[in-house]
Amino acid sequence: MSDVGIVFKVFAKDNDADAVLEEVKPLKPANASVEDFAFGIKVIKLFFKFDDEKTTSSVLEDSLKALEHVSEVEVLEESLL
Repeated sequence: MSDVGIVFKVFAKDNDADAVLEEVKPLKPANASVEDFAFGIKVIKLFFKFDDEKTTSSVLEDSLKALEHVSEVEVLEESLL
């Protein structure tokens, strides 16, 4: 049993970061922040901590990609904690 930490960079459709933040609440990220990316575009950085015996990073990534207001998801960092 190992704890894993992963940071996702998420881009919102129509640059609506608030809608994405509302949609990710049920996934229970450990931390969420909105940052300026370029030319007024916002990016949402989400940190998740999970037990690798109960779920995987690809399950989390697929859950994020399935959200209505998400246009793109990228893994920035993944590591054992």
